[in-house]
Amino acid sequence: MPQIKTDKECILKNAIHLFKVHGYYKTSIADISKACGLVKGSLYHHFKGKQEIGLACLKYLHSHFNETVFIHAYDTSLTNKEQLHKLASEVEEYFLNSEGGCLWGNWALEVINDIPEFKLEIQACFKSWEDAIFSIIKSNYAHIEAREIAKKTIANTQGALMMMRLYDDTDIFLKCIKNTQDLLS
Repeated sequence: MPQIKTDKECILKNAIHLFKVHGYYKTSIADISKACGLVKGSLYHHFKGKQEIGLACLKYLHSHFNETVFIHAYDTSLTNKEQLHKLASEVEEYFLNSEGGCLWGNWALEVINDIPEFKLEIQACFKSWEDAIFSIIKSNYAHIEAREIAKKTIANTQGALMMMRLYDDTDIFLKCIKNTQDLLS
């Protein structure tokens, strides 16, 4: 196989896909290299090993969601209802057009007891999501209630993703997204 020049972002996108579909432990450096069209050793020019790739994937996704999904919560040109609708629609689009569920949710179950750095980053990712929802709904609920609703919304979304995958039924997930959008109705 000819060696292909690639950058970190390409490696991360391929690794995220593999990790979401196969899990952390069942995805090897060789799998990631192959998906990128690289020889195994080439990845080590960018990363020290699989754990560093995994942490970089979590940070990459966190940044991606902050910039493309959660950002709607802070768009002052939109009403709260519009903010919530856009945020929920972006969540819907990402997960319906992305194989393998949620990397954060998957790894929260698979690896957080083994890799403390992953746990901290996953907590930060979910906290950003919670803060975005809280920011949107806080004017319609008491502070503590708004925080609880934000957490519950994320938990429901994660459960709906799991059930959608389990039953190959997107309606389960779509109903959850609709429930999120209706929080301010």
